[in-house]
Amino acid sequence: MASHSVGETFELVREVDRYRPIYYAGASGDFNPIHIDPEVGRLAGLGGNILQGLCTLAWAVDCFARYLGDPGAVTRVQARFSRPVALDDTLTFRGVVTAVDGERVHATVRAENQRGEEVLKDVAVEGRTRPEGLR
Repeated sequence: MASHSVGETFELVREVDRYRPIYYAGASGDFNPIHIDPEVGRLAGLGGNILQGLCTLAWAVDCFARYLGDPGAVTRVQARFSRPVALDDTLTFRGVVTAVDGERVHATVRAENQRGEEVLKDVAVEGRTRPEGLR
């Protein structure tokens, strides 16, 4: 089995370009106007259109999946959305392994923007280990 150790860290940085909400809307079907139309976002008090929360969550999961080496190995995800993500934000996802229980790897992921503001809270992920030859 692949070895994972408590305290190991992993990281992913993603930039939110102005087209990302449109790309994500096309893939997910989430065409809520606060994600697509800057004026609607401003009228809603968001300062403009914002990224879909599930896109942000997907990036957090991607951070962990890359660490595991297989997106199919992720078995559980839990998070709270805490702050809107604006266009042109740079998000950093930093994870740490909190427990290894047999074939299960447990970790937390911190997601913050370039100002150090947390955009997801209480992100807990779990996944399966993989045989060394597949890593």
